[in-house]
Amino acid sequence: MQDSSSHSSGRLAPATRKLCVRHQRMADEGTNIKLQQSLDALPVEERETVNAIWSSFSSSPHPRRELILRGILTMCCFSQLSLLTEQLSQLIRIDPFTVLPREISFKILAYLDATSLCRAAQVSRRWRSLADDNILWRGICEQHIGQKCHKCGWGLPVLERRRNRRLLSASPLSPPPPTAPKREITDPTSSRPSKRLRAQMDPHSQAVAGSSPSPPASRSSSRSSRPGADLPDPTQSQSPGALTRPWKDVYSERLKIERNWRRGRCQVRTLRGHSDGVMCLQFSETLQHPPFPIIITGSYDRTVRIWNLEAGTEVGCLRGHTRAVRCLQFDEAKLITGSMDHTIRVWNWRKGECIRTLRGHTDGVVCVNFDANVLASGSVDSTVRVWNFCTGEAFTLRGHRDWVNAVKLWDATGSTTPQVDPCESPLRIGTGKMLFSASDDGTIRLWDLARRTCVQQFAGHVGQVQSLRLLELDDGCDEDVNVRALNAVRISESAVPDNSDFDDSDAYTVVMHNDTVSPDHSQEGNVIQGLRSGSRSRKPVLVSGSLDNTIKVWDVETGQTVTTLFGHIEGVWAVACDKLRLVSASHDRTVKVWNLEEGKCTATLSGHRGAVTCIALGEDKIVSGSDDGDVRIWSFSG
Repeated sequence: MQDSSSHSSGRLAPATRKLCVRHQRMADEGTNIKLQQSLDALPVEERETVNAIWSSFSSSPHPRRELILRGILTMCCFSQLSLLTEQLSQLIRIDPFTVLPREISFKILAYLDATSLCRAAQVSRRWRSLADDNILWRGICEQHIGQKCHKCGWGLPVLERRRNRRLLSASPLSPPPPTAPKREITDPTSSRPSKRLRAQMDPHSQAVAGSSPSPPASRSSSRSSRPGADLPDPTQSQSPGALTRPWKDVYSERLKIERNWRRGRCQVRTLRGHSDGVMCLQFSETLQHPPFPIIITGSYDRTVRIWNLEAGTEVGCLRGHTRAVRCLQFDEAKLITGSMDHTIRVWNWRKGECIRTLRGHTDGVVCVNFDANVLASGSVDSTVRVWNFCTGEAFTLRGHRDWVNAVKLWDATGSTTPQVDPCESPLRIGTGKMLFSASDDGTIRLWDLARRTCVQQFAGHVGQVQSLRLLELDDGCDEDVNVRALNAVRISESAVPDNSDFDDSDAYTVVMHNDTVSPDHSQEGNVIQGLRSGSRSRKPVLVSGSLDNTIKVWDVETGQTVTTLFGHIEGVWAVACDKLRLVSASHDRTVKVWNLEEGKCTATLSGHRGAVTCIALGEDKIVSGSDDGDVRIWSFSG
């Protein structure tokens, strides 16, 4: 550190050598000039005395300076000490970002979390220009969106449909075709069914049936459709600038939704149309056509109804089953339904046509699940049948002693290639194709479909197991995602205008930002798609809901219970989950939202007038069906 000037001439002369940080700041602020003016105002004798003291101190080595300062401090009264305290509190403060190169400043800020970055942005304009940098916020988005950060415990939804709509809103595509009018389609091969009499049914079937075997909408097979495939919403702006926005906005938008999830704040809509209890449902927001999200529901009234999720209107009704529709699953091309009339039907749900009817079970079909060319079904007859879509051939798995309420196919090898040759006869399945099944006998079984044998049994529930979900969790998230993003992407100094779309009530988004680089949504898509790439090892866990009022999480590899969730006061009919949360539907007429890692209930949703029998989970919503005939949409998007 160099001294600011030489006092040998009796005046405060400007420095002739390179100044240290402190003395450079003093020169910039004109401190020496103000001090010289005060010195010139003194009489000549006093001026010489002060100059002599300054000159002696300036020419002294550091040990002597410390001795002089200690002596002066011992001679100071409280008034002088107060003056020193006031002056020192300002002099010893150094803004590191005014001293360090911009690149090093970014390296430091890359280790901060979102809360700390927002607080740093409120310090000064320079701090804001650094803390709002786009690359920093891109790293935070990579660390949180679509997964839970193991450092802070927060995860943010992907919101894939919103991102696709922004992409398409700036594309010169033609508007979507008008919505097809509501239609009712009756299978000509079936006679008009008579009114179902519950008293004539098996007493076991009079209880509310099991949950829908369809996967949550955000994880359904339709999720495999390419990003941006759905048509643009005509209500969205077509401005060319719609593709550009800062990464801080991307984070902020998702943070608001995640806060609503944690606080249980949602808006509720009800779809009414079924004349009896709703037993199964699935919804998808990422279909290529139609351009609106779809919900398909099945009911004890023997119908399957198709709904426009956005408008809340019914757009189709499929008729053909002669008894209650207990399960369904659909994708872009087909809809599979299972019924208590012992049959499984394959539909072209867009045209309302029944393509094929599969027969083989000797009693009602309670659950279905398909993957590639394989279809699995569980029945009241205590068996599981595995079907070939192409040939219609099947084989039967026996082992359960009561109703099979849920089935779930699983590719244990992690391969995305089909394990079935659809032209083979009899049905042949490749190694690694597995199947979970849950039954009223209280057990869950894992089957090897290639060997057609049960390889593991999960025992622990003391009541009928009604629902299954398979979840693959990442082992952990990268601690240095921000730093890695900074190293991978060149930091740009470009600036964009302030964005005024923030919610002032949100502490994370009240800070406006000027000096940021705005990404387009194709870049946003690359990052978000990368979150779901198989770059990290995944651990499969199984989630089950039972009429013993509990939800259990199982380690698939060991078959042991990882955790048991208690909270429902009556049986659990259905569960759904993703990497961020778990939801459950119960006979106690409530829907509960759970933090899976902590094993705690974060919200309880009430409103159904009957047992909640089926449930599906999306990124910003829950859809539930009840024995009261209603379908309720719990939206957390605000």
